[in-house]
Amino acid sequence: MCGGSEQGFQRALPLFQSLGKNIVRVGGAGAGQMTKACNQMIVGMTIQAVAEAFTLAHKAGLDLGKMQEVLLGGFAQSRILDLHGKRIIERNFAPGFRIKLHRKDMGIALATGKELSVPLYGTAQVAAQMDALLAQGKGDLDHSALALLMEQLAGI
Repeated sequence: MCGGSEQGFQRALPLFQSLGKNIVRVGGAGAGQMTKACNQMIVGMTIQAVAEAFTLAHKAGLDLGKMQEVLLGGFAQSRILDLHGKRIIERNFAPGFRIKLHRKDMGIALATGKELSVPLYGTAQVAAQMDALLAQGKGDLDHSALALLMEQLAGI
């Protein structure tokens, strides 16, 4: 996700190609950062959905592994359900992408939403939950640790 002039993008493309495969110029200067913020909104809210579902299922006595297996075969299937669901089941919150870094990106999205008069209710809710984890000193955990807050609130 790159932003900038077409000429600048073409000049930098060989460098980008040495770093990755899916390289897309999404617009002018700043468009790459905004695309990343939008990505992080979706990732954060999806992790939150997985955390809530797994917390509810756990409290209801379901086998989380079996539930995940079933959900991965249906319309809820996603990379986040697969990878972060596994982290939640295995209790592996070692940092992949740290909460404190994800929260920074959510802040960029929220500030832009405010500037453009776009209400971002879901983003704000997930950012607030990340703030709670930061206040608990858990900012260096993986963002799938949103499940820890849900479990704490649910009395698990």
